[in-house]
Order: sequence, then C-alpha cells, then structure tokens
Amino acid sequence: MAILEIRQHDIVALDKTTMADQKLRERADLQRLLRASIHVISADLMIIAEEFGNWQDSRRRIDLLALDRDANLVVIELKRTEDGGHMELQALRYAAMTSVMTFDQAVDAHRDYLDAHGKDGDPREAILEFLEWEEPDDEQFGQDVRVVLVSMDFSKEVTTTVLWLNQKGLDIRCVRLTPYTVADRVLLDVQQIIPLPEAAEFQTKVRQKAQSRSNNRRGPDTTRYILRINGVAHEDLGKRHAVLQLFKSLAAAGVSPSIVAPTLGNRNPDRTIRRYPGNVDSATILKDLEEKTGSTRGPLHPRRWFYRAEDLIRFGGDTYIVSTQWGQHTERFLRSAAEAFPEHRIEFVPSASDGPAGVLAV
Repeated sequence: MAILEIRQHDIVALDKTTMADQKLRERADLQRLLRASIHVISADLMIIAEEFGNWQDSRRRIDLLALDRDANLVVIELKRTEDGGHMELQALRYAAMTSVMTFDQAVDAHRDYLDAHGKDGDPREAILEFLEWEEPDDEQFGQDVRVVLVSMDFSKEVTTTVLWLNQKGLDIRCVRLTPYTVADRVLLDVQQIIPLPEAAEFQTKVRQKAQSRSNNRRGPDTTRYILRINGVAHEDLGKRHAVLQLFKSLAAAGVSPSIVAPTLGNRNPDRTIRRYPGNVDSATILKDLEEKTGSTRGPLHPRRWFYRAEDLIRFGGDTYIVSTQWGQHTERFLRSAAEAFPEHRIEFVPSASDGPAGVLAV
C-alpha cells in the first residue's frame, strides 16, 4: 500500500523509491542504522553481536544477533533487495549454528561487539540486567532461536517457506522496509507482514505453551505475572517488578515497607529495602549507593536496587528503595505477603497460566 500525503485540496501518494536509488548500502547503512534503532523492527531486543561468525568450518556471519526478554537468541538477517533472495535458508543455517550458544559465549560475543564499537560497559552485567536475572542460568538461556528477516520485499518462495516453517513451530518473522521520498527527505515504512501483528501474539502464546508441555521447563526466572492487590490488577510484571509493585501498592494502602520486608519468608530485610530519611531524589540515592559500593559489586551495587525516580516509594515522610534481587523465589515471597496481609487481597498468577488470571489459592 502507498503512503499518502494530505494536502489542502487533495491526497497524493508519496514517491516510492529503492535502497539502491538512495545509495543506501546493506551493511554500511541499513545494518548500522538498525542496530542503533532495533526497536523499529522488534520491541524488547538487545543487540549482542554484529557480523557474528564464531564457529568452526564456516565463514558465514550473522548480520545482527540479539536476545529477547525470554533469553531466546534472535537471528536478524538484512537484505536491501526487493525479493529477499534466499535469506530464509541462510537464516535457518545461522539459527541452527547459534542454537548451542551458552550464556558465557553470548557474553564473549557481546564483549567483542562493545570493543568493536568503542563502547564501555561490562557485557555480563549488561545481559543480566536486560534479562532481569540475578545470576546466569544456562538451562533457561537460549531455549529457542527466533529469526527476523528484514528486506524491501519478499518473493513468493520466501513467504511460502516462512509460512510453512511457522506452521511447524518455528518463530520466523518477515519485516518489510519500504522507502519513500518527500522533497529531500527519505521516509521508511516498516511493516511486519508475517505473521500479521494481530496474529503474532497469539501464535507466540501457542508456541510457548506447546514448548512448555513438551520440555517440562521450569520458568520462575522468565515468567511474567498478573498481580492483584485490593482489587487492582497489575499485568505483565517480571519477577522483580512484581515484588516492587507489591511494596508500592501496600505503601499506597498504608502499610510501611519496613513492615512488609520482614514478612517475605526468610529474606533479610536489610537486603530487601533501604530507607532514606526525608524526601530524597533518585540522583542522591544513586550517589549514595555508588559511594558505599566503590569498585565492588556488593549488596549495595546500584544494579541491585530500584533507585530510579519512578520506582521510589514515599512513606511517612521517608523514601524507600526496593531490591531488584529476588532469585527464583518470587512466588514464595508473594505468597508470604498474601498470608501476612489477607485484608489487602493479594492474588497473583503467571501471565501464561492455564488457570484463571489473578487467582491463587493461599
């Protein structure tokens, strides 16, 4: 479909162009721009490598290698052509090759990526923070490999193959990039055409359910929760954000974080919350954590605390921050709170549960 411009007296189609006409090169331009703005292709991805080819007996290289929030690897292949060539076959080879990648190998790949682009940072900590993990978990890491094909357009051979592979349980997506010109500007229309966005979420849930049954996977580290407190539902919460929301909701209902913290099983309250007298801002708290931590990664390392402005809890004239470190015991902590504060009707359930949402017998 064309992109239309509304003018004063009529509606006209913008001029469609090509990557070649705009002198946009595949690697030097398209790949460079997309690695910096990968969200336009798929939300919640972290690029861990570019031109990755760290395997024996092959000179093949993946354009972009990413992780999603469920610790799945994502192979992203780019073409500037109007038919996609044979990119689906190429991407399948890459998916098979990366399917055995471990967490440590992903860290090594990301270290090379950061070094190549002159970026600072600890690759291990960056991946852990993105996945919201306290420690690496090779059993959960790379359970699946997804494929995203990006091209100006796709031949019928490519789309037919991708549709068939998706029916067989693979997760392959086709994203079409269509450039248009307006005066001296180039606009880009980005459309996921397979699967259609309306069907993508449903297909993902079906695939995850089938994998869960066949692999009997444990999933507290990657499960997302629906949390209901005092009749208000909070959906799609990762494990650490579910506990944070517990503290925030109870504080809003008049329960001090200092009272909530000791109820969470055998968790040390001092490792659970920190109290700052008065109305303290995020920058002050971050400075305090950095000064107390120094060069170590101890219990006061900023990564271990929700210190950003939107996460601060104000109660009784003081400011509280909550730990981000909840390991694999999120459900036990939530259950302990539900038992300790029955009057606040704390209920929770994994988002992908087969049971009724928002209900848990405690």
